[in-house]
Amino acid sequence: MASSTTTSAVLQRAAPAELGFDPGRLGRIREAIDREVAAGMIPGAVVGIARHGKVAMLEGYGFRDKTAGTQMWADAVFSIASMTKPMVSVGIMMLAEEGRLLLGDPVSKFLPQLAGMKVAKSITSDVLETVPAEREMTVQDLLRHTSGLSYQNRGTSAAYRAYPVHGTSATHSKEDFLALLGKAPLLFQPGTAWEYGVSTDILGFIIEAISGKRLGDFLSERLWQPLGMADTGFELTDQTRDRYARALPKDPLTGEPLIVHHATGKVSKWQSGGGGCVSTAADYLRFTQMLLDGGVSGGKRLLGRKTIALMTSDHLGSNIVNRLPSTMDPAFNGYGFGLGFAVRKEQGLSAANGTPGDYYWSGVYGTYFWNDPVERMTVVAMIVAPGQMRLRYRQLIRSLVLQAIVD
Repeated sequence: MASSTTTSAVLQRAAPAELGFDPGRLGRIREAIDREVAAGMIPGAVVGIARHGKVAMLEGYGFRDKTAGTQMWADAVFSIASMTKPMVSVGIMMLAEEGRLLLGDPVSKFLPQLAGMKVAKSITSDVLETVPAEREMTVQDLLRHTSGLSYQNRGTSAAYRAYPVHGTSATHSKEDFLALLGKAPLLFQPGTAWEYGVSTDILGFIIEAISGKRLGDFLSERLWQPLGMADTGFELTDQTRDRYARALPKDPLTGEPLIVHHATGKVSKWQSGGGGCVSTAADYLRFTQMLLDGGVSGGKRLLGRKTIALMTSDHLGSNIVNRLPSTMDPAFNGYGFGLGFAVRKEQGLSAANGTPGDYYWSGVYGTYFWNDPVERMTVVAMIVAPGQMRLRYRQLIRSLVLQAIVD
């Protein structure tokens, strides 16, 4: 149950062998995913691989809707959740390149509702006590997740409970969300620890404040349209709704119902830069290939080469507590964080195969990408796996792709 397609004139197909892959070993991807589908662990998947600027694979496996028995085609549309974040980070860097902001600017310069935020004395206590922030969080802090902001659902202590409920874009206006967030505590002093949270949503608000446009309109004008990402946006449309990939009704491990945002039909009151987009594997390959090519796509420059080099460098260093492996995915030990991506610092430590300098991010519903500048390769995996199985598939896809490289 598979189909292939091409991405556009920007990314042409080539035989896998011409791009340094062993076709037989590449076939192990299909075998592995078919096993997962047959075992009832996932409904299906789409995997796209491009190397040296050409597509070696773009195929769908299994079912787009297992309940309805609908086959998965390569043009299926997925809720990509936090894979929205890298695109919003690129949008912020576009404004930085224009001199509209500096990475060292305090966030309150653009969003005064977030001025004077306090810091929790403890992230484990059931009683909330705060101290003054030693400095304000900056745009750079938002990009590298060192702002001190978190998600409400990442903990149960008083500090976490003070945050607006995760997913409030469907229930609160942007103004109400900012007011609630401004009263919540930072979990860490800005610039001292990596903590996943609403930082990229705030970047989206900054884009809107500077550009005077809705986030989706800005990204469409500056990123999606120039790259030909016709199926990417914050809501399903008449053109994408019938191709939307759906989760299994229940988590195969826990038996709990699986809920994916866009499948609920709820319309958000504001566009979540941290996790609100839908896209296809082909669209996202256009985006990741542009990054791999140093900011150029189809002969047009969207972002500076040095800007991408800065974004894909580790910004945590040795002075910032890196909580990424311990709180997100232990298999990615040895990764730091840049401006929108996790960045591999060395060959060892991580249980996931890779190359020093590669960078990645993923979505909570199971989608995943990584770029390997040394191998000149970009990989996008779209899987609807909202539960803990998604952590396994990140490693699995890496292993299957990298074992097929022979040249």
